[in-house]
Amino acid sequence: MLASGKEPQPFPWREAMAIGFGILKLSSREFWSLTPRELAAAIEGLTGRANAPMDRAAFENLARRFPDQARLEPSP
Repeated sequence: MLASGKEPQPFPWREAMAIGFGILKLSSREFWSLTPRELAAAIEGLTGRANAPMDRAAFENLARRFPDQARLEPSP
């Protein structure tokens, strides 16, 4: 268990190989010689830098603006 209390997640090999071979067109030798950090940098160059996660206040504001269920108006 991590200090955050979350269980560590396995490395997403299927997704990494799909991007490396399918999108970046790397050879097997090129792909397997990359470090995970190098692969992440290549993916970031392709997709752009990921934004920081939304904080609680922003989430609550979004939830108020777009509730899961439409508010029903009372019948006259």
